[in-house]
Amino acid sequence: MTTHLRQAWQLLRESLWFVPGLLVLSAFGLAYSLIEFDSHTAFNGAKQFPLLFGVGAEGSRGMLTAIAGSMLTVAALAFSLTLSTISQVSSQYSPRVLRNFMRDRVNQVVMGYFVAVFAYCLIVLGTIRGTDEQKFVPATAVLMGLLLALGGVAALIFFIHHIAESLQTGTIVQHIFHETGKAIDDLFPDRFGEPIDDPAKAKAALRYSDEEDHWWPVRSAQTGYLQRIETDGLLHWATRHKVVLRIERDMGSFINKGTCLFSVRSGMERPDPDEADWPDDLLDFVSIGRHRNVEQDVSFGIQQLVDITLKALSPGINDTTTAIMAVDYLGSIGGRLAEREFPARLRSDGQHLRVLARTGDFETYVRLAFELPRINAKGNHAVFRRLLRALAAVADATCSPERKSVLAEQARLLIEYADQTLTTSDQKKAVHALQRELASSWS
Repeated sequence: MTTHLRQAWQLLRESLWFVPGLLVLSAFGLAYSLIEFDSHTAFNGAKQFPLLFGVGAEGSRGMLTAIAGSMLTVAALAFSLTLSTISQVSSQYSPRVLRNFMRDRVNQVVMGYFVAVFAYCLIVLGTIRGTDEQKFVPATAVLMGLLLALGGVAALIFFIHHIAESLQTGTIVQHIFHETGKAIDDLFPDRFGEPIDDPAKAKAALRYSDEEDHWWPVRSAQTGYLQRIETDGLLHWATRHKVVLRIERDMGSFINKGTCLFSVRSGMERPDPDEADWPDDLLDFVSIGRHRNVEQDVSFGIQQLVDITLKALSPGINDTTTAIMAVDYLGSIGGRLAEREFPARLRSDGQHLRVLARTGDFETYVRLAFELPRINAKGNHAVFRRLLRALAAVADATCSPERKSVLAEQARLLIEYADQTLTTSDQKKAVHALQRELASSWS
């Protein structure tokens, strides 16, 4: 249930109604509390502070009506600005970054604030009585409505500033970078059990895992993208049942209903059972949604930056500066990956093989980050040069000869493609000069 609750919480966080709904409920509570305070206490603000509280029934009605109308208008403006921003970001950068704007807490709180003030004023307005038989003006509640309206002015100014800031390229790519960096910090090194360090045991475990007999599939009951796997739950489940689990799909893969998510067989410490009846509760440890999620999918974070690069390099946009900025952050993410130890595929409970995980490798991430930007940088020597610098920055972050060779191969392909697509000898000389200058990084 933990996985399903996290998925539900994620959907709520990414909605534009949840936080405003909570603020409206809070406005109901605040209005009710202040009205009860004014009706059941001897506090008379009009006598003690006549300039603050000395507003009659008609004046209070007029003020609250004006506040409610203006707050509803401003709320409609805020929603319009948000939707306009989402549309612009989708067309200029990438549809994949829309989720970041949907889950932006500032947008949700500001829009919810305006709607909440509107609801607050309506509730207080309905309690004002001005007849001779029954006269009641909740002075404290009316004053609070005025203060909330003044707060709405500050909220509107801040909201416009925030929208303008959110549209800047640096803000968008930096947000993706921080989100991807957090995922890297959480996943590398992975705390998914313990690796099998003994070479003999590792060889036997690999031989055992490669056998295709006696594996029972656990199939998906949903269609969507694989967003999360509760690795600790899987390890505990496998240990409790003394079985070996093999994860069959990479994080972020599209899963059809009936697709095999896991394969299960009895552990090496006991013989295979004659019959297998693996419970379906294994599906409780996975989350499948309608889109990819960067929390356990580093590739998706890289893909967002690649998409921004490709969009900027498209003929319709032709924004070299944005492409260069995205490439810089791709190099920084590659540097973080180059510093990390990637988790081993074979995971144990300390004694026995329990899980065969699917782990990405450094070469796959590097190819994802640099191949498409290189191909789409056709004839753009500025982007070629920045790609070389990004590769050198990644190479400087590692001492592994294998990883440096991967980066050297990418640099070779880049130079080869630059020679094919650059039109002037000066541009080619500049790229080659930079390549010679940085060659020591990956050699």
